[in-house]
Amino acid sequence: MLLREWLKLVAAWEEVFSQQRVWHRARRLALGLVVGLGLRTITRALGAVGREQKPWSSEYRVFSRSPWAIRALFASVVDEALALQGAGPLVVAGDYTHLVRAGRKVKAARWTRDPLSPPFHVNLVRAVRFFQLAFLVPCAPAAPRAVPVAFAESPVPLKPGQRADAAAWVAYRQEQKRSPAAVAARAEIVALRQYLDEHGAKARAMLVALDGGFCQRRFLEEPIAGVALLCRARKDAVLCRRHEGPGPRFYGAQTFTPESLRQDDAVPWQEMTARFGAREHALRYKEGGVVYWRNGARRRPLRLLVLAPQPYRRSPQGKLLYRDPGYLLTTDLTTPATVLIQAYLDRWQIEVAHRDEKSVMGVGQAQVWNERSVTRQPAFAVAAYALLLLAGLKAYGGQRGAELPALPRWRGRAGRPSCLDLVNALRGQLATRPELLGEWQGTFGLAHAVEQAAA
Repeated sequence: MLLREWLKLVAAWEEVFSQQRVWHRARRLALGLVVGLGLRTITRALGAVGREQKPWSSEYRVFSRSPWAIRALFASVVDEALALQGAGPLVVAGDYTHLVRAGRKVKAARWTRDPLSPPFHVNLVRAVRFFQLAFLVPCAPAAPRAVPVAFAESPVPLKPGQRADAAAWVAYRQEQKRSPAAVAARAEIVALRQYLDEHGAKARAMLVALDGGFCQRRFLEEPIAGVALLCRARKDAVLCRRHEGPGPRFYGAQTFTPESLRQDDAVPWQEMTARFGAREHALRYKEGGVVYWRNGARRRPLRLLVLAPQPYRRSPQGKLLYRDPGYLLTTDLTTPATVLIQAYLDRWQIEVAHRDEKSVMGVGQAQVWNERSVTRQPAFAVAAYALLLLAGLKAYGGQRGAELPALPRWRGRAGRPSCLDLVNALRGQLATRPELLGEWQGTFGLAHAVEQAAA
């Protein structure tokens, strides 16, 4: 049962908090954030669990003063997700995401490019940027599920104002060169690898699939023990082979780009069947062998993979169109290319997780201004979302169980329950089986939650 599994998972958080009363507040907030209706603010979460007539300041202090760590909060999530992983390397997806916070009192907020802006006009939005890591947990025959295992602030240097002096601009440029966002993201990968080594998974290889923004020197030049990186590369990256012949020269004199390899008829295309979402597609790719990228990875050997443009039609009788080709660089020199390509296609599931976190779970909607709360409250909400996904995997095995309601006609077929399906199922079980809450009994009612959401 979904509710029983979720309660077991949230019970592991008792060791994270310094006092039992703080843990009771945290689990109440986690329940309210998951099953609440409307905006996922702290007061709405308290109203969803029947605490609207109780003092609320202590719940805000859970995020501003309580001495718990974000990584410790995700420790139980990592343990449970690791137990659901199959054989082979541990595939982890990573990406940046931002939460819109327009308030001037939010110190971590910066003006950044809005990813929803049209390609012909770049818009700006004031937001706090985060870096997220997610285990890709198999849900065969459906697509894997991206279960978040890390969610940390990605620091962005504060740009000086128009009246700033030259020294402030020099300091700003120097801070940009240090790439604090890339350094913080790399630290999260290292911390996850260290945690796995210390908890019985040292022998498991870890493959991290990243987007094109991570294909840079900060990630590729210096190896991380036990971690292989797989990044989308630019089509005009200048690559070369190892020098062969006399002399101390290391890089070969002849250079090429991933695009030139795609157009080279001397390198044959290979075929494979890859799963993207819930469907399987025929896909062509080329292997470029071991290459060197002197501007990105220095003398560290990389492996180049080129994906052919994928044909598609917008309608059954529509014109045949093609997607853009793909170029991948990886530090893994031994894993079969088909496994690496499938891992990168599965990386899309972290985008699904970002959408669910913001649109369904309301991550970033809490009205908090304390410097610690601005980063800890969204991480807490993402951890609650991860527990919901794990509870769904344990209760239904990644498939649509008999307890779930029938799909609407416009949804068609679905191989696994969506995040909204799990939330609705949890609400229904709370209303019909309140005795499972034990000491929580009487804190949740569906009619009461609707009343509080409409207030």
